[in-house]
Amino acid sequence: MGDIMSILQNSYASASLNTPSNTPYVNVDPASYQGTWDGTYSDGQKFQFSISNVNGFRAQVKYQSGSTTQYQQVLIKDNSFRIGDTKFVLTGQGSAQVRNVVSDPATGNTTLVAGNATQDT
Repeated sequence: MGDIMSILQNSYASASLNTPSNTPYVNVDPASYQGTWDGTYSDGQKFQFSISNVNGFRAQVKYQSGSTTQYQQVLIKDNSFRIGDTKFVLTGQGSAQVRNVVSDPATGNTTLVAGNATQDT
């Protein structure tokens, strides 16, 4: 029984939670990302991204949704970036898909909400 527990423990400790991407970071077109992006999640909550200072594959991002406001410098890879528990994926010129993990502090349960964003012109 001890051998089984040892094997399980070692496998659990070495298992990766993230699947790394093998693609390199590459410079992006600043006009594709820069500006204000507005959208609504599937639960009706509105959100907004303000993306500025896009240089190479780096950008400054301000994210707002409800009472949450976050500022972060992000790295853009595979047409996407993360800010906190939120992932922004560029899907085309002026459109993006946004997914956010919402945690309920009372129960600890998490829910994934998704929405589409459009870039203000």
